[in-house]
Amino acid sequence: MSLERGASSHTCRAYRKDLELFAAFLGGKGLPMDVTKIDHLAIRIYLGHLYQVEKIKRSSVLRKLATLRTFFKYLKREGIIEKNPAKMVATPKGEGYLPHALSIDEVFHLLSITEASEPLGLRDRAILELLYSSGLRVGELTALNLEDLDIGGSIVRVMGKGGKERIVPIGSKAEEALRAYLNKRDHFVEKGGTPNRSLFLNYRGGRLTARSVGRMIKKYLIKGGVWKESTPHTFRHTFATHMLDAGADLRGIQELLGHASLSTTQKYTHVSSAKLMEVYDRAHPRAKKGVKNG
Repeated sequence: MSLERGASSHTCRAYRKDLELFAAFLGGKGLPMDVTKIDHLAIRIYLGHLYQVEKIKRSSVLRKLATLRTFFKYLKREGIIEKNPAKMVATPKGEGYLPHALSIDEVFHLLSITEASEPLGLRDRAILELLYSSGLRVGELTALNLEDLDIGGSIVRVMGKGGKERIVPIGSKAEEALRAYLNKRDHFVEKGGTPNRSLFLNYRGGRLTARSVGRMIKKYLIKGGVWKESTPHTFRHTFATHMLDAGADLRGIQELLGHASLSTTQKYTHVSSAKLMEVYDRAHPRAKKGVKNG
């Protein structure tokens, strides 16, 4: 995964964990653990156990099946097994997950409550502005180095999934916030004591982690009284949803998000459709329940 597909360390850890869980299940049930003896029935029993006993979401079950298909495909290619047993297992139907997005007012409110006078607040505002302005994945954001940012050109160079590079524009408000943060960035460097090329630093002068960004967002949600379960990825969903609502082209959004397939981006059209139906139900006289027209 790492050498041939350029997968991130996070992705590799997730795949390894999936395989370890599968091996533990086989061992616990007394099923063959030799890869040459594992058949599609064993995989079906495992998936059924995950869904019906462990109550794992279908989306997670699909991911685990994808892991097994990739693993057995590799084993077949290497000549270790003759056929891929996971390929014979039907793909469970997805749950029709719709991404959750914040409203424009909620985003603006969160951005307004960062402490603009403190280095930490300036850093946090720059992060939130960049996430909302450019729709970056949190891993892409924390991997940014100083040389990846071109404020004068209003762009940032991002290394996405599979080692694919893309250039993403930055909005004027995000530019402002980044300039303010960079003017105070030395405050964090001094704490660390050693030079660091990472764009976003933690209080000790090291590279900021995705987990730290998640904790920071949770802090502002509580502080701002926004009672929605949100993560750094929520800002990515919010970026795409608001762009689509404003009339942006789906292909353009696909490029900005770095999606390999347009079908991944199309889920945002469902979000906008749901919003339209909500507006329709609230506003149209013949749509309101309990209202008689005559």
